[in-house]
Amino acid sequence: MNFEYEVIFLSIILSIIIAFLLYHIIIFLVDSKSEVEKSSAYECGFHPFEDTRHKFNIRFYLVSILFIIFDLEIIFIFPWLGSFDNLEIQGYYIISIFLCVLIIGFIYEWLKGALTWE
Repeated sequence: MNFEYEVIFLSIILSIIIAFLLYHIIIFLVDSKSEVEKSSAYECGFHPFEDTRHKFNIRFYLVSILFIIFDLEIIFIFPWLGSFDNLEIQGYYIISIFLCVLIIGFIYEWLKGALTWE
């Protein structure tokens, strides 16, 4: 097995182990009493028994779109990590430019107030 794939395989195994451990730790720490509020439907932060024509705040959509955009951009870093030791200097420059654009976009959204909840 190549070193490129070992790093990706190791990160996947490590994330599965962490998720498994956190899930089982939460089972022991959380109070499991059943109440009416716990068993009610919950969607988008609104009370579930309001009028169905209630307008949604645009912040829900904005946060989800921002999450998808930044999540997809982070996925592009994994192939670079897999071939880290085989890259030439151009590969480092390209990923540096990519990360700078990603950071500038994040700072722009932060300064515009898209990440603050009002």
